[in-house]
Amino acid sequence: MTTANPESPATPSNFLRDAVAEDVRTRKYGDAQIQTRFPPEPNGYLHIGHAKAICINFGLADEFGGKTNLRFDDTNPEKEEQEYVDAIQHDIRWLGFDWERLCFASDYFPQLYEWALQLIRAGNAYVDDLSADEIRQYRGTLTEPGKDSPYRNRAVEENLDLFVRMKKGEFPDGSRVLRAKIDMASPNLNMRDPVMYRILHATHHRTGDEWCIYPMYDFAHGQSDSIEHVTHSMCSLEFADHQPLYKWYIAQLGIFPSQQIEFDRLSLTYTLLSKRKLLQLVQEKRVNGWDDPRMPTLSGFRRRGFTPEAIRAFVNTAGVSRTNGIVDIEMLEHFQRDDLNHRAARAMAVLHPLKVVIDNYPADQVEYVDVANNPEDPAAGTRQVPFSREIYIEHDDFREVPPPKYYRLSPGKEVRLRNAYFITAQSVVKDAAGNVIEVHCTYDPASRGGNSPDGRKVKSTMHWVSAAHAIAAEIRLYDKLFTRPDPGEVEEGKTFLDNLNPDSLEIVTDAKLEPSLAASKPGDRFQFERVGYFCLDPDSTPDSTPRKLVFNRTLALKDTWARIEKKSGV
Repeated sequence: MTTANPESPATPSNFLRDAVAEDVRTRKYGDAQIQTRFPPEPNGYLHIGHAKAICINFGLADEFGGKTNLRFDDTNPEKEEQEYVDAIQHDIRWLGFDWERLCFASDYFPQLYEWALQLIRAGNAYVDDLSADEIRQYRGTLTEPGKDSPYRNRAVEENLDLFVRMKKGEFPDGSRVLRAKIDMASPNLNMRDPVMYRILHATHHRTGDEWCIYPMYDFAHGQSDSIEHVTHSMCSLEFADHQPLYKWYIAQLGIFPSQQIEFDRLSLTYTLLSKRKLLQLVQEKRVNGWDDPRMPTLSGFRRRGFTPEAIRAFVNTAGVSRTNGIVDIEMLEHFQRDDLNHRAARAMAVLHPLKVVIDNYPADQVEYVDVANNPEDPAAGTRQVPFSREIYIEHDDFREVPPPKYYRLSPGKEVRLRNAYFITAQSVVKDAAGNVIEVHCTYDPASRGGNSPDGRKVKSTMHWVSAAHAIAAEIRLYDKLFTRPDPGEVEEGKTFLDNLNPDSLEIVTDAKLEPSLAASKPGDRFQFERVGYFCLDPDSTPDSTPRKLVFNRTLALKDTWARIEKKSGV
């Protein structure tokens, strides 16, 4: 990534950037570099909300000449897997960032254990035999103080003995915990003797069975930041109430004073970003895996054909705030259309083919029309597209009895074939059920290239594919996964699953494509003219004969957000 000048007036400002700039100006950390971190838990795939945290942490460190660590918060062995570790690394690099150091909270288990012993010796932690339900009951409420555990005043020696035995595996899961001794009357519930360690006899994806006690997030996170000398630990707003505890642990241990700064989460309409609910969709096979193109995961967006450049531009424009809000998903789609408009190669594809026979075109003739690969990018060059007597057009581009203001092909109506000729419909062929299965036309040989020498105008230009040269493809038309702008809102007796869109995927099995698409590779992006943006899916078979091609629709061409933006003056 390119390093920006922190003082450049062209760099948009926000309270996170201002805080970092002020710390650099005052040399809060002396000569130390700005150090940030991105700390995902490897219990699922990254989603679009994580993209915001990634861009903030990596972007600010890069802007101020600092560094960013990727640290996996792997303190919950029952939910974490190596698959997620690998996927997260791949997604971060795909988004355009790389880390200074790859770290794991599990790297610090020995040090965290020693710090826990330090807090016990100082009288700031104790082993508690209360059950999880009893701890919740003793904690109190927002309006009532908590009650001291009957085990709160155990002697230091007894706490040390019990904690060491916890580590040795002498006690069953849930029988004891280690708690910080802070203030059971604190107005902040997080400060009411929070749990630091729990007993969990589970195999860890990295440490195996070496440990049977695991630190809680609040105990592991701040200390991990401190070990890595993280200067700015930026996290989402739900951790704001945890900041006093973050500071308390660091102060009691006398370690490097990392600081936590909170910002708003990225939320989108028609989208759920709960990893628990996304996992449920995967496990119940409501979607076809974490990278299903309907999923809000980065792998899902990538498979659908979204670009990292568009996602970064969207995140940067959405900005940061100290209050949570929700962003219209059409804003993200607008940035993606704009990006693909400039980078995607053009091609012609007919999703619902109707055969057209040009009766006065020579039966054995094939000619090639020169077509721009991308009108937005002259450097993209041109390609040769075959044209012949029989072609395919979209079924919707013909009406035997046209409705009012229907300007496409109908009996006696002349239209333009893009980059080819003017044609006029003369007659139709129908099947036994009365459906039109073939249209016979004539063409004007003088209109080659789509222009009439006598200057006559037509009101419709249509795409087409030569029938003799067309290649078959499966097209997957994706739509929003949920039917409601806030899919988490449910009626009584229902769940978020009731808001799933039953029409979020339509599969077209007999599309006809121009032959240049035969050489496409998975991940290649195209604008199918007049249809939308598409990406070749990995389900395509590279070596079969004929080759199976599967294209995912990234987005339709319609851009609602652009109109909203223009109307509102955004």
